[in-house]
Amino acid sequence: MTLRIATRKSPLALWQAHHVADRLRQAHPGLEVALVEMSTEGDRFLSAPLSQIGGKGLFVKEIEEALLDGRADVAVHSLKDMTSAIPQGLELAAVAEREDPRDALVGRTVKRWVELPRAAKVGTSSLRRACQLKEKRPDLEIVPLRGNVQTRLRKVEELSLDAAVLAHAGLKRLGLEWRATELLEAEVSLPAVGQGVLGIEARSDDAETKARLAALEHGPTRQVVAAERAFLAKLEGGCTVPLAAYAVPQGGELWLRGLIGRPDGTRVVRGERRGPAATGAHLGEDLAAELLQRGGREILDAVGSQGP
Repeated sequence: MTLRIATRKSPLALWQAHHVADRLRQAHPGLEVALVEMSTEGDRFLSAPLSQIGGKGLFVKEIEEALLDGRADVAVHSLKDMTSAIPQGLELAAVAEREDPRDALVGRTVKRWVELPRAAKVGTSSLRRACQLKEKRPDLEIVPLRGNVQTRLRKVEELSLDAAVLAHAGLKRLGLEWRATELLEAEVSLPAVGQGVLGIEARSDDAETKARLAALEHGPTRQVVAAERAFLAKLEGGCTVPLAAYAVPQGGELWLRGLIGRPDGTRVVRGERRGPAATGAHLGEDLAAELLQRGGREILDAVGSQGP
């Protein structure tokens, strides 16, 4: 049998799929693995922000359809691209060990966040990043930046931006970590739900494939992901409202931080929870409920009423 892995065609997505394929071959000698390369709506429509064309789910929908109709056996995603609801018939069969989840500043005229001049132009494709940057520096001009990692790096030069903010994990996986001039700690830019994690999806009824994928599962990462994704699910958040949740293992516990904000950073509601790692999903739900009560619901309603 040949195990077929569905993946987007971007350089980062292909790196991730090849990485999973190599690990599967190592774990199961003799296993044949092939990639099924696909283009998604998120890849094809680059002229508008994701929040205006349907959200980050556009990167996974068509790949999930390939799983459901049998064209592929496994799908590899950047977990932060996955919506909180997984289609019936599919499941998150494995999560690989988390790479560095921090955001990275790629500076052109400066090297560090605190050095950005007044009214500096900063590129990002993320409402979450833009919200947190504008909260701390309302004077910044946020320039929308879509495309794959290499395209966004090129646009920093072409658009004469002062800096851009990208996920450090993506830069590192592509051997481009040297482009990062500073790694932003969570206090500056709280990471996205699942940032730095590879989510590996399979059909729920495919016991043989799920057994193979078990070799890639990383228990501590599953626990933090459970907390972060429960936070996301409770808020029913997509790509139109800035949301962030980041869980860190501390002994047998998790420290979970989360936020809900306005896209322009004029209001951000934050909170945190600590508790047993085994109860991560409850931590995520409880934190989301608290933030909704403390003003998050007003933010979600206000942003939602404005439309895309």
